[in-house]
Amino acid sequence: MDHLFTYEALSSFAVLTFMEIILGIDNLVFISILSEKLKEPTRKKAQRLGLAFALITRLMFLATLVWIAHLAKPLFTLFGEPVSARTIVLLGGGLFLIVKGTLEIHQKVETQTSLEEPSKSPSTLSGVVAQIAIMDIVFSMDSIVTAIGMAKHVEIMVAAVLVSMVIMMLCVHQVSTFINNNPTIKMLALSFLLLIGMSLVAESVGFEIPKGYIYFAMFFSLFVELINIWAHTREDGK
Repeated sequence: MDHLFTYEALSSFAVLTFMEIILGIDNLVFISILSEKLKEPTRKKAQRLGLAFALITRLMFLATLVWIAHLAKPLFTLFGEPVSARTIVLLGGGLFLIVKGTLEIHQKVETQTSLEEPSKSPSTLSGVVAQIAIMDIVFSMDSIVTAIGMAKHVEIMVAAVLVSMVIMMLCVHQVSTFINNNPTIKMLALSFLLLIGMSLVAESVGFEIPKGYIYFAMFFSLFVELINIWAHTREDGK
């Protein structure tokens, strides 16, 4: 156990926990968008169940590191290009996010431009949790690959994942409420889903966009929009 309390181990734990939280932001945005159509008590339950599935998925992946390595092995070739299980998961997840984001944006614009509220089929708890659980598999892949690359000991990886998920569980309701109470932030969040979906599709065909570029674009856009909201709030207060 002494190797877990060295300066190197504690440093990697702190950095990895921070990275896991950053990589989990897209998951929080997705959960917030999906749970928005549920009523308040059910919404909180869906958010907690969604993050619980995310935690289980990450721990399962960590427990099967050898199996994770096999995901990158080609299953067959298509148009001369190797196709692996990882390729299929990334492509499917990316397309799902693009379709979901596009439909949500269309519905939001349609609602704002129509005189009457369009009839919407209410989302169910099981349906929302099922969608979250499926996408957790996609989001977990980046998280676990990062953990494997940054930490040498499985114990540190597990501890970092647990701590980051607890922090995300404490913050998910606040993030969801903030997104839903600010229409421009919600539209920005839906745009983030499209951006993440496009990056997953690009990665599935071998064109990897550095995650730093994606997260910088997301944080910069959010920063500008927060300044915009603050400026409007000051004007309304005068």
